[in-house]
Amino acid sequence: MSVTTAPARSDIRVDLQFIADMIAPNSRVLDVGCGDGTLLGYLSEFKQVDARGIELSMAGVNECVSEGLSVIQGDADTDLDDYPDGAFDYAVLSQTLQATRHPRRVVENLVRIGRRAILSLPNFGHWKVRLSLLSMGRMPRTDALPYHWYDTPNIHLCTIRDFLVLCEEVQIVVERAVVLNERGKPLPLLATGRTGNLMGALAVFQLRKG
Repeated sequence: MSVTTAPARSDIRVDLQFIADMIAPNSRVLDVGCGDGTLLGYLSEFKQVDARGIELSMAGVNECVSEGLSVIQGDADTDLDDYPDGAFDYAVLSQTLQATRHPRRVVENLVRIGRRAILSLPNFGHWKVRLSLLSMGRMPRTDALPYHWYDTPNIHLCTIRDFLVLCEEVQIVVERAVVLNERGKPLPLLATGRTGNLMGALAVFQLRKG
């Protein structure tokens, strides 16, 4: 599938830039857990998409609406069930899956609602995480996982391999995968292999229902 690369900007999070590059112009996009609407605004400006969002935080919803974005308050764990099949060309979830209570159901809903789903997640299998656990015996903190164990919103941390196994179990096809290092640069590694799971700090996946 062909995609159009949008202009790179320094004020957009690196995984959001890769997500934007996977989205075709003039498509319908639902951003789940859209935060302050950075991705939605970017896609509207550079890809002319019909951009919609759902956000748990009312502060985030208010910020989005103040920028003229179409965003409603909602919970990915419960409210995605109400969306019809194939309602959007893309359903997006960026660095949020690990904070959901029912990640499997959330992923299944994403590929049901969107003709394709695009998802980014931090990799708990990164070598620095493994080394920190081994050497310090404490829950690690990294740029991608900056919280203490006692105040983190992340309740279902996983590795790249864990996520790929989940996709196999629920018959989701991984069409594209990008593994990023700690500086946000794509690694010349096969995301589905052991090396990508070891060296990647973050991964972005394009998915569809099998």
